[in-house]
Amino acid sequence: MKSAAAVTRVFVCTAQKDDVGKDVAKAFKIELKKQGLKKLLTGGSGSKVRVQTCNCLDLCKHCKKGPGAAVAIYPDNVYYGDVKPKDAADIVREHLGDGHVLKRLLLE
Repeated sequence: MKSAAAVTRVFVCTAQKDDVGKDVAKAFKIELKKQGLKKLLTGGSGSKVRVQTCNCLDLCKHCKKGPGAAVAIYPDNVYYGDVKPKDAADIVREHLGDGHVLKRLLLE
């Protein structure tokens, strides 16, 4: 029996009044493909990255502070706020690619 590959999930809130969450999710998908990180190799084993939209991450106070969306990265337990489509490239490269949390968007 094959073992299931690990999956990193990028959850993007789409509960804003405008469509910024949908635009952020689309930007993540484009960047993952562009940067070749849709499939990751960590610790000698393969892993997939999936971008999923969701209705609410219960981080509304952070979403309403600016024109961006809330983003949760699982299983890393990292939450980003006020994420705009242009931020997806940095999060993909620094967090998903290099394993470094992007402090300027981090929610603590």
